[in-house]
Amino acid sequence: MLSRPVGLLIPLLIAGLMTGCIEKQSSEALLTEANSRELRPAEPQIAKIYDRSCRNCHTIAATGAPLTGDSAQWSLRLEKGMSTLVNNVVGGIGGMPPLGMCMDCNLEEFEALVVFMAQIKTDSNDNG
Repeated sequence: MLSRPVGLLIPLLIAGLMTGCIEKQSSEALLTEANSRELRPAEPQIAKIYDRSCRNCHTIAATGAPLTGDSAQWSLRLEKGMSTLVNNVVGGIGGMPPLGMCMDCNLEEFEALVVFMAQIKTDSNDNG
């Protein structure tokens, strides 16, 4: 008789432990998302494009898009080279539609957006 309640207790205990892991992962993702949402391009035209075309996906981990400012997520992509990244934006990749929803952007703007989201330091960004 005692084995049945114990048998029911084990799945409940496992479920409780798994919930704790999920909540921890979610709070870590939210912290990263919150940090990502704080970042803004310095150049006004790029900031305007970012806000209307990139921000909605690149600040939400659940979209699968690399989060703005998350160097770990961007590093693997950057290894492919900037021209590949810009070509991926133009053609679309994964869940990202072609042109990243910016039908009036040019290649230089796409590159500037990638540089910003990946937080690549350039001479113009480096004052020190």
